[in-house]
Amino acid sequence: MANEQSSRKARRKQAQKQKSKNKPLWKRIFRIALIAILLIGLGVGSVFGYYVVTAPDLDEELLADPASTKLLDINGDIFADLGVEKRSKISYNDIPDILEDAILATEDVRFFNHIGIDFRRIGAAVLANFSDGFGSQGASTITQQVVKGSFLSDDKTMKRKVQEQWLSLKLEQKYSKEEIFEMYVNKIYYGAGAYGAATAAEVYFGKTDLNDLTLPEAALLAGLPQRPSAYDPFVNPDLAKERMETVLNLMVRHNKISQAEADEALEVDVTSLLTTKRKDYVKYEGFIQQVEEEIEEKTGLNIYEDSLKIHTTIDPKAQEHVEFLLSDDESNPINYSSDPEMQVGLTVVDTQTGAIRAVGPGRNRDSNGWNYAIHGDGRQPGSTIKPLTVYGPAVEHMKMSTYHQLLDDKPYPIKGTDDVIRNAGRNYSGWVTAREALTRSLNVPTVKLMEEVGYENAKEFAKGLGLSFHEDSLTIGDAIGGTASTATPLEMAGAYAAFGNGGVYHEPYAVTKIEYPNGKVEEFKSKAEIAMEDYTAYMVTDMLKSVVQSGTGKSANISGLPMAGKTGTTNLDEKLGGGNPDVWFVGYTTNYTISVWTGHDKATEVLDKDVKGIARQLYRETMTYISEGVETKDFEKPSSVVEVKVEKGTNPPKLPSDYTPSSNIITELFVKGTEPSKVSETFDELEAVTNLSATYNEDSESIDVTWDHDNEDAEFKVSVGTSQDNLRELTTTDSTNVTIESVEKGSSYFIQVIAFTEELESEPASTSVEIESDQPDSLEAVTQLSQELNPNALKALVSWQYSSEYPVEFEVSVQMDGSTIENLTTNKNQLNLTQLQPEKTYTVTVTPVLKEPSLRGPSNSVQISTHGLSKEEENNQAPPPEDNEEDPDEAEENEQNEEENNQNNQNNGNNASQEQDEQEE
Repeated sequence: MANEQSSRKARRKQAQKQKSKNKPLWKRIFRIALIAILLIGLGVGSVFGYYVVTAPDLDEELLADPASTKLLDINGDIFADLGVEKRSKISYNDIPDILEDAILATEDVRFFNHIGIDFRRIGAAVLANFSDGFGSQGASTITQQVVKGSFLSDDKTMKRKVQEQWLSLKLEQKYSKEEIFEMYVNKIYYGAGAYGAATAAEVYFGKTDLNDLTLPEAALLAGLPQRPSAYDPFVNPDLAKERMETVLNLMVRHNKISQAEADEALEVDVTSLLTTKRKDYVKYEGFIQQVEEEIEEKTGLNIYEDSLKIHTTIDPKAQEHVEFLLSDDESNPINYSSDPEMQVGLTVVDTQTGAIRAVGPGRNRDSNGWNYAIHGDGRQPGSTIKPLTVYGPAVEHMKMSTYHQLLDDKPYPIKGTDDVIRNAGRNYSGWVTAREALTRSLNVPTVKLMEEVGYENAKEFAKGLGLSFHEDSLTIGDAIGGTASTATPLEMAGAYAAFGNGGVYHEPYAVTKIEYPNGKVEEFKSKAEIAMEDYTAYMVTDMLKSVVQSGTGKSANISGLPMAGKTGTTNLDEKLGGGNPDVWFVGYTTNYTISVWTGHDKATEVLDKDVKGIARQLYRETMTYISEGVETKDFEKPSSVVEVKVEKGTNPPKLPSDYTPSSNIITELFVKGTEPSKVSETFDELEAVTNLSATYNEDSESIDVTWDHDNEDAEFKVSVGTSQDNLRELTTTDSTNVTIESVEKGSSYFIQVIAFTEELESEPASTSVEIESDQPDSLEAVTQLSQELNPNALKALVSWQYSSEYPVEFEVSVQMDGSTIENLTTNKNQLNLTQLQPEKTYTVTVTPVLKEPSLRGPSNSVQISTHGLSKEEENNQAPPPEDNEEDPDEAEENEQNEEENNQNNQNNGNNASQEQDEQEE
């Protein structure tokens, strides 16, 4: 019985197995899929539920105000709060129909019909994303945009999207459609620092009443929120016109306007709509524009719409000084008066990191917001491009030394054209070193060197420093910066900084960290890229040091500060009138790199000749200020570079011999392993002159110089000066004697004689001679200084004695009761004082003086008293009329004294005037 039951169970089990095998496969798949869908649904529901639960509350204050983005400087201090800008709020009733229709047609045409989420629009967006690529079309309603701008970040995550839709539903339940639309119009960022349509209308069109808006203006405003910076009509009027056309077409499609109205609106020039009134200056605006572009490029966020905390690289000390230098402040040391419309773009970056420390966006900019330091493609860089496309690549790929010989002989023909490349001064110097060619910014040797380097090598080197080229190709003109290829001051600063940073390039950056509202932190820094060998960076830097020490950039040099730099100037075609549209200077230390462009808004407008040095002045003023109190180390020579003394003129380079004159020896840099080893045989030993003597000849007042020399073919260079350090060449002669004329007594003379032949030069021989002065070392005081008072006539004769073989004169000062009443100079030994006043004490001081040499002797004084001689006494004591007749001899003498005194006073005035003129000259 038990066996039978067991058998039945086995048969039943086998039957079930067989039944299972016979079941269709699709049913099993369906069952598994259904279970999976249920599990996924539960999971998604749980996640969505978590997203909804953790969504922020509807905060009325945040709905009323735009998001606040705070910008911090390198010290951690807030320098801009972009949520507190000036704005004007309006109510729904203030919004004209034309603006409302434009916004609805562009942003959310079914706004008044959906529940906060537009399912039809979501479906269309999904289809568009499948057909045109993800992100090609969005589905956010106006309600969702209000929610996102008030409570959420711009993260493209599922969490943010779910919370956005949930809060949109809640917002629609709590507020009317009109209230939500009013929030949108007041909250949305329209660019140019304007929040809300009312502020935007005033900023762009100068209109304070929205009812005054025209159809083109309303369409322009409605299109801005999608990309405020890109569609800014002040900056990109053409792009703004395209966006306005899109809005008008949408208005036609949704029956807001007719096609005829749209066509008429499109005929309007966008720039004609814009106000000419300047907006209020925004502090650090040029730097903020760089931050805005970086944030949008790296994250897709908008600093004016998203509530962020952004840490930046700005140095407020540097930024404020740059803005001061670009202003018309009366204390500004830069004088723009001869060309008040000139513009400036200036960038300061950290040489070691690429961090942007300051941005000078322009001078006296109106509301167009154009930033000459960072915006657009920039301008032709002129000769500042030479280290980037020629000299840098030549050292990098050819291991060119700074001594490398280049032929500067004549204008260089441009292949395939009738044009030639000339030096700026139309002068040509024959063979020159690479250092000299760069120091003097010679064009002809530079283009020849580019031919040696090769265009591809030049292009790749410059691209590694962040530059780009027209149609991605180089021409011969790119050697000197005169083609369609352009650069901004920011790009040039980044490129030059690599030379000062040992060949390591950092793309300039302004943002270091972003703190999001949800607590997320994202950090940024510029990636270090090795752009060149360390020997290239150092050798180019050393040549650029020569530019500021003795070349075209001398006026930018700062004493005591190790620095390098390069000038750049572009030239307008002579057919267009000639002149210089662009003048640059880019320079750097181990701490900072500064790039300055000067020019005009129009690329074809030339600078006034009196402002061509302003680029160098701006660099010098900025670098001096930001380097004050900061240790600035010199550029460190790497082990891959060697300094070698070379005999000038040797090609290829050779070492100097023991007999090479010091004047024919220069020190240049070579990549280690390429330095010369052969010694020049150009010079052999040439004996110096012997028995050199110099004697002063009193009769002829000259110096007779004689010497001996055994070589009959030798000539002699004779130099003279007050010391060995300030010699000047007096003459060359084949004689062994020379006479030095016009020497001064009391002076010392240092005399040097060098023997030379066509190929040799001797060591210098020298001697000195001192000529005694025939002038006194000091003067004695006057003697026997006395006075004779005539009490009846109230006059006195002052006299003194003085004995000297020199043309001594006398300075006489007359004081009455301690106050000076007269100063004069005379060569006589007496002075007649007339018209003395009674009851007074006169002091007469006499000082001997000698003009050449300028000497003054001690002063002596004598007093004259008229006390006791009253008016009455004078009348009572007067002699009879016949005794009052003046002695003829005495009258003549007094007259001569007065005439001489007057002449002396006049001469003193003339002499003083002449001396002042000489000092001013």
